[in-house]
Amino acid sequence: MLEGIYTRSKNGKGKLTARIDSIVTNRWLGFPVFCLIIFAVFWLTFKIGDYPMGWIEALFEWLGSLISDSGMKDGWFKDLLVDGIIGGVGGVVVFLPNIIILYVCVSIMEDSGYMARAAFILDRIMRAFGLHGKSFIPMICGFGCNVPAIMSTRSIENRKNRLVTILVASLFSCSARIPVYSVLCKVFFPDYSFIIIFSIYVVGIIIALILAKLFSLFLVKEKEMNYLMELPDYRIPYIWNVLKHAWERSKQYLIKMGTVILGASVIIWFLSYFPHHEDENGNFKTEDSCLGRVGKFIEPVFVPQGFNWKMDVGLLAGLSAKEIVVSTLNILYGGEDEGPEEEAGDDAGAEAGKEGEGKEEEEEEEEDEEEAQAKNLSEKMRASGDLDPIGAYSYMLFTLLYFPCVATIATIGYEAGWKWAGFVVTYSLVLAWVVSAVFYRIAKLF
Repeated sequence: MLEGIYTRSKNGKGKLTARIDSIVTNRWLGFPVFCLIIFAVFWLTFKIGDYPMGWIEALFEWLGSLISDSGMKDGWFKDLLVDGIIGGVGGVVVFLPNIIILYVCVSIMEDSGYMARAAFILDRIMRAFGLHGKSFIPMICGFGCNVPAIMSTRSIENRKNRLVTILVASLFSCSARIPVYSVLCKVFFPDYSFIIIFSIYVVGIIIALILAKLFSLFLVKEKEMNYLMELPDYRIPYIWNVLKHAWERSKQYLIKMGTVILGASVIIWFLSYFPHHEDENGNFKTEDSCLGRVGKFIEPVFVPQGFNWKMDVGLLAGLSAKEIVVSTLNILYGGEDEGPEEEAGDDAGAEAGKEGEGKEEEEEEEEDEEEAQAKNLSEKMRASGDLDPIGAYSYMLFTLLYFPCVATIATIGYEAGWKWAGFVVTYSLVLAWVVSAVFYRIAKLF
């Protein structure tokens, strides 16, 4: 009967697709191949992206030193340009290469036809956690941005699968969190930064799957449906299309840097600078500013995680957009005078009591100031001693799990209802606090 109605394709393209699928969608080989591909994507993103990242970092350091040495009168406006605008925005721009590489890799997976295969491969695993294979597509999109990830759940026909996917989509670490991970890894895990960042992504996936299972069992009780998945033929991605798609997505990041992040950086700088009261030695402590007082007020909440008030303020600023976490830390760590070092220098000068030695100390202090201006955020944090490796990993966990950005919450409210948006806000904050605190306290025992 089949011989009369079915003709095997003699198309070379169809044969090639079948041969590739015999490996890529194989029952035993499919998942290991998928893991290797995802690992390669992250390796390219963070290893290759390090090179252009260093160039951009050097450019912004040069811009900062150019203004510092321009002869402009010292004062709040000069500090705003160097620490607020260049420091705040520059601290986020440097991670643009990582984000572009990630989007290029995702575009290649989409255009080649592999994305649909990945959804097919993961279908059995996803179903065990109350999801569907199609849930993988929004989740992989979530590595770029959670907003389009949530909107792409419209392709999931079953309401239960779609709602559960929406509820856990924000746990798939978006590109806006990359700057936070990269900065902390540079300070505390310079030799293992890729492995540490990859582990954060894995933790997010594991927690998302566990919660998806719990939500499907207790929160969303609807009957699941079976439906077919279409697997397109493989095709060689057109470079122009890949670059176009990657640019369209990366452009949103650039627009956000020129609007939201720039505006937020200026506001945060003003809050961290005023009221500006210097002591008798001419030193200013950021903790005496408006932002410092807020940070000191909420500091007890984050004692179990080992965070200080500056880290707390960074998390608070990140409620609007995660990129602002790094720009906030850049401003807070860049805008405070090094009181202890200067006081030590003054004491040494007083003991010496000689004009020549006093001049030498002033010259040394000027050199130290120039070096401090050239330091990036990673070096400033390392010098401060505010965190240790365990605290840094705890901070990354909190950043991964807590409140998604305002745009993501608004999208959840539009797609699933404001009741569910409020639920995501609540559970994500509680989850982040508990997981980061438990990790920090247990890790400190060893």
